[in-house]
Amino acid sequence: MKNIRRIIALSLAMTMIFGCTAGKKKKKSKIQKPVSYESTLTANDSYEAEKVPLPVLSIETKNKGQNATDFYTEPVAAHVAKLLRSWGEKCDAPAPYYEDCLISITGSDGKVELQPADAQVKVRGNFTTMYPKKPLRIKFAEKQSVLGLNGDAGFKNWLLLAEYKDCSMLRNKATLYAARHILGADGLYAADADFVQVEINGEYAGLYLLTEMQQEVKKRAYATRPKDGYTGTDIGYFLEFDGYFENEDELHKFPIDYADNAPLTPYDGNGGSGKTIKCLDNDFSYLANEIGFTIKSDIYSQEQHDFIANYINNVYKIMYEAAYNHKAFVFDDKNENITESSELTPQQAVEKVVDVDSLADMYIIHELACDADVSWSSFYMDIDFSPGHIKRLTFEAPWDFDSAMGNVTTIADGKGFYASDIIPESNSINPWFVLLAYEDWYQDMIKEKWTKAYDNGVFTRVCQMIESDTEVLADEFKKNYAKWRNDAHKPENVLFELSEPEANNTSQKESAEYLLGWLQTRIEFLNSQWHK
Repeated sequence: MKNIRRIIALSLAMTMIFGCTAGKKKKKSKIQKPVSYESTLTANDSYEAEKVPLPVLSIETKNKGQNATDFYTEPVAAHVAKLLRSWGEKCDAPAPYYEDCLISITGSDGKVELQPADAQVKVRGNFTTMYPKKPLRIKFAEKQSVLGLNGDAGFKNWLLLAEYKDCSMLRNKATLYAARHILGADGLYAADADFVQVEINGEYAGLYLLTEMQQEVKKRAYATRPKDGYTGTDIGYFLEFDGYFENEDELHKFPIDYADNAPLTPYDGNGGSGKTIKCLDNDFSYLANEIGFTIKSDIYSQEQHDFIANYINNVYKIMYEAAYNHKAFVFDDKNENITESSELTPQQAVEKVVDVDSLADMYIIHELACDADVSWSSFYMDIDFSPGHIKRLTFEAPWDFDSAMGNVTTIADGKGFYASDIIPESNSINPWFVLLAYEDWYQDMIKEKWTKAYDNGVFTRVCQMIESDTEVLADEFKKNYAKWRNDAHKPENVLFELSEPEANNTSQKESAEYLLGWLQTRIEFLNSQWHK
């Protein structure tokens, strides 16, 4: 494709602008989530990778023709290709499609961990589908456990992340590792992940991060699925705050009005520095006017769609009224309309509809990672209205960190508040993180959670993992880059996005050393702000 620098500049702008722009003690519910995740990490634990051959995940296409491997070399996401064509660029790549395959896994000891199993495989992702090395989705015909991930639980859907933009190849793994311990302390979900070698039709395809798909199933981000065709609203909903929501069908997307586009005060440690920012009609409104939600779970009726759209809009209003106007609003018995209440404090009103522990956990994760995508995409939440479940909006399943931890141009020095502040490149902010940012009780919660994780060695182990994996997997990284050549020879469509330090790195080792130094600085900064 021609003019790739312009394409990526515009694509980066497009992907960024979809985001928003520039009490009493809590009572514990007697109802518990049906799925629990637990972190048992202590300060004395350490991380050390084992020097053994990596497992090999083999993909064999049932199609043996000359075009058998086109499914993973050719496709570009349809909405990305459409966008490129709208800019006058030639892009006739096919949309991602499933290829019938057999998947087998050989363990590090040479033993077969998974006998050839029927599956379908396709390219997945958004702008990552433009890269030569593409991420993949595996959809098994039957549930399969893989290499002990997530307690050896079985699922049909698994992902292979290419990590093409991240020369260290460790940002997703590091962030997800921290997330599993931070969220796990509150029984919440973050994906498990580990490296595998991938072969496609017997040919080495590179080093990939094998991980989980974000979905509403038991032992992941669980929300009760309705039976096929069920149209009632008393079900579970799994949602994504999503800059790509307009690409979904009408039943699975909805906009949000952000309390009539009320202004927010960014949290930068200096009272917002005199700035306010709105979610709609921002400086990038000539490209996009709003961000919305994708309903990732199965629904079957307009009634279900309208119910959850109205509910999310009203939860946002409850949070805004509590934080900005010091008023308590509550839902009626049908969870449809909200009215002001004198029986609850504003804090209690928020805690009635939001799992604030989960929001604080997610905020810590994203403030640690400084993920450039946080204001517009890959931000998940769920709520379950089925009988016996907690009816509070829960934030979990953090995702997509290849732009994080100093990899792109934002906050390359690792200092300053980020996830609740305005992101400079996009003039946008994640409203869910900023709504409660100036509430003392919420800040106290953040400090308690950070202190616990820090004292238990979570962040020390993340740094140890970066060091250990870089050393132990050195040969695997070299083998991967011998094939894909995006370490010392970064292509233009990747180079454009990178921070100056990262752009100058010429090997996985150099990139990992920069990542480690950046992360240590970040931990030190946050510890100076939050450790009690």
